[in-house]
Amino acid sequence: MPAYNEGKNIGALLDRLEQPDIADIADLLVMNDASKDNTGAIVRDRNHAVINHVFNLGYGSGLQVGYKYAVEKGYRYVIQMDADGQHDAGNIKTILECLTTADEHGKCPDIVLGSRFVEGSVGYPTSLVKKIAYTLFRILIRLGTGKRIMDPTTGLQGLDRRAFSYYAQYNHFDDKYPDANMLMQMLLLGFRVKEIPALMHVRREGVSMHSGLKPVVYMFRMMFSIIAVWIRIKLFHVDVEAMNEEGVS
Repeated sequence: MPAYNEGKNIGALLDRLEQPDIADIADLLVMNDASKDNTGAIVRDRNHAVINHVFNLGYGSGLQVGYKYAVEKGYRYVIQMDADGQHDAGNIKTILECLTTADEHGKCPDIVLGSRFVEGSVGYPTSLVKKIAYTLFRILIRLGTGKRIMDPTTGLQGLDRRAFSYYAQYNHFDDKYPDANMLMQMLLLGFRVKEIPALMHVRREGVSMHSGLKPVVYMFRMMFSIIAVWIRIKLFHVDVEAMNEEGVS
């Protein structure tokens, strides 16, 4: 769980994560991205694992640190969620169940997406700019991979060891805004991605990293990043070759 200045939100989320139904099946790691408030102290005082960044490295770098930690500690699954309380902790059990359930071919998903926009999801309010961005990203992913992903920017995800081991390696993960571009990458590389309905809440305290005019800048940056990923994999086979050479356990 990457966190930046979430002192007003993270306590309530920890209360839920510490309940037996979740605490008995999952360990908690918080990547405190050089918060200027008491985020790190709250986590530390409650005896949870916390990695404190000296400098603010960004959302993507925080996630990748978590993947590296999971590889080092030998975990089989990772479930990532935001520290602002928008991702309901009750989704954890559902995502883990999906990660461990094989399909008709005996294959389990490598990545499970907790979605706001598939059948069974609870309605979630979004701005016009974000709706346009989601639509654009869906179209690009559909054109590039043939797959239909309704919530291409969800930060609520479950990953098996094959997926997070790949993400943990150098140059395999966007260190700024790893969203739809990473889904394009993983789908093109043959990772199995499944989308399931999830319960999410509106942020109550603090400021989102996509506030103000940032969604507009983000939309254009992500659009070009998605296209660049497709070119890199489909035309130059860069990541395909790297995957075959390095191997993913």
